Amino acid sequence: MNLKYLMIAAAAVAAPIAITAPVQADGGVFVGVEGSNIAVSGYDTVSYFQGDGVPVKGSARFMVKHNGAEFHFASQSNADKFKANPEAYAPQYGGHCAWAMSRGALAPGDPTLYKIHNGKLYLNFNNNVQKTWLGDVEGFIAKSDPAWTKIPDGKRFGD
Repeated sequence: MNLKYLMIAAAAVAAPIAITAPVQADGGVFVGVEGSNIAVSGYDTVSYFQGDGVPVKGSARFMVKHNGAEFHFASQSNADKFKANPEAYAPQYGGHCAWAMSRGALAPGDPTLYKIHNGKLYLNFNNNVQKTWLGDVEGFIAKSDPAWTKIPDGKRFGD
């Protein structure tokens, strides 16, 4: 079997398993396992767009609530930037895996497996999924955007 198809098959098997574990906050933001309402595992989403683009963990001291989740930031300046324009810094698909969304599914996004594309932050579930997603970013986004609009706000895993 071709390695590419094997990776896709493995990701397809893993994604439904991942869907049943964590919860998401109202508004469709994936909050993972760091805390009941902490988005992006506590990473500062503004930091993805700064300097060398390496994300840093935020602090509850600089917290902004958005779509039912708490976003943590490394500084008040970053929190203020997010507050002024959350759509510019929040991850696409509420922080869920961009590849899984192209399949119409919810799966956790790993904040360390990301890509900034056309000024937007996309997260992926694992390394294999990210390799697949990076093979056709535009194609997967074209499928993910309409799929995301069909995910009901406030839907919880297992519902």
